[in-house]
Amino acid sequence: MITLAIIAFCVLMLIGTPVVFCLGISAAISLLASGVPMAIVTQRIYSGLESFTIMAIPFFVLAGLIMERGGIARRFIDFATALVGWVTGSLLFVSVVACTGFSAISGSGSADTAAVGSMTLPEMRKRGYDIDFATATLAAAGCIGPVIPPSIMMVVIGTISNISVGALFLGGILPGLLMSVGLLIACHLHAKKGGEAYRDSVPFSARRVVTTAVAAIPAMGIAVFLVGGIVGGIMTPTEAAGMAVFASILVGKYIYRELSFSQLPGLLLRASAMSAAVMIVISTANVFAWLITSQNVPQLLAEYLGAVADNKILFLLAANVILLLIGTFMEGISALLIVMPILQPIANQLGIDPVHFGVVVVMNLSVGMLTPPYGSTLFVAATIADRNVGQVSRKIGMPMLALTAALLVTTYCPPLVTWLAGSLMP
Repeated sequence: MITLAIIAFCVLMLIGTPVVFCLGISAAISLLASGVPMAIVTQRIYSGLESFTIMAIPFFVLAGLIMERGGIARRFIDFATALVGWVTGSLLFVSVVACTGFSAISGSGSADTAAVGSMTLPEMRKRGYDIDFATATLAAAGCIGPVIPPSIMMVVIGTISNISVGALFLGGILPGLLMSVGLLIACHLHAKKGGEAYRDSVPFSARRVVTTAVAAIPAMGIAVFLVGGIVGGIMTPTEAAGMAVFASILVGKYIYRELSFSQLPGLLLRASAMSAAVMIVISTANVFAWLITSQNVPQLLAEYLGAVADNKILFLLAANVILLLIGTFMEGISALLIVMPILQPIANQLGIDPVHFGVVVVMNLSVGMLTPPYGSTLFVAATIADRNVGQVSRKIGMPMLALTAALLVTTYCPPLVTWLAGSLMP
């Protein structure tokens, strides 16, 4: 049964079928060929969405759109410019720092890339930066979004693996910052040999840092409020997502005064369309995941990996390779729903901390957002820069190396995750 499903899935992917249909159709074909009632498909689709935690996804998507329209994203960029706008290659640094900051309130890598790129990429083109490298760097910075809390991917992992979402959120902070530092180093190395275009920088001004920091306090306050509320047990992730929408409206409308109530219907429509695309992937992936589980694939894979990777080091290396390959071809949430039921039991058997493993999985699939053919942040950044993906892909080497280095350090240095998350771990 599972062999037929995998063959059907691969054939559908090769002919360009959207992932959501690949998952649903391949599972349905396998079930039909095995004589299993097709009612199972509709039942599993429904059960895949019957989760209070998953309701956080549309709220976080809407909050990100409101933050972009309400001037919150721009305040982060202004603050980032004041902090690092004086260094060589300043706009590259600004893009990375701004994406890191915006990650703390959006939960979505694509949203970070779109919000920051729409403001920095046109200016980098005007100054004569290597636009393909700048676009690749922005796409790589967008990959930080799912790692730094709040994170939609971590909400999904917490739901399907019964892991504390608050612990995952805390565990992702240091690895996310490590990714950011790696990208800043890559930007510095590129800018040093980039020529005069990269030396057009803004003089450092402590006064400007203070001024922009004060202006960004309401935006930063949203991030502190959300993460603190979840970690402190005051709010569930879903309740925090709802509060993020409410707080974003208040800040955008009454503090920054850049959001009007007349804009909300359009934002609601966009958020609905984006959320529907994510939710239907989750529902159909649940059918595929149930099929894999019912055929004892996790147990079979555990036995195989147990024979070739019978210790933590080899297993984590194998898991990283597998997840990086999967992330290259699949959307992160659908990949999570397929691989977590398979890999998590093996990690548990080897004594790997579940929060550490969850963060490593998220980092792997986040790096996949940079690489074609899927590469969601890569596509978003290339579209904003008015470049094709092939042109930008030639420049992803250095940013990719920085992200991979951060991934390997996190993989083999569990305290980076468990140190902050320890207070919430059982």
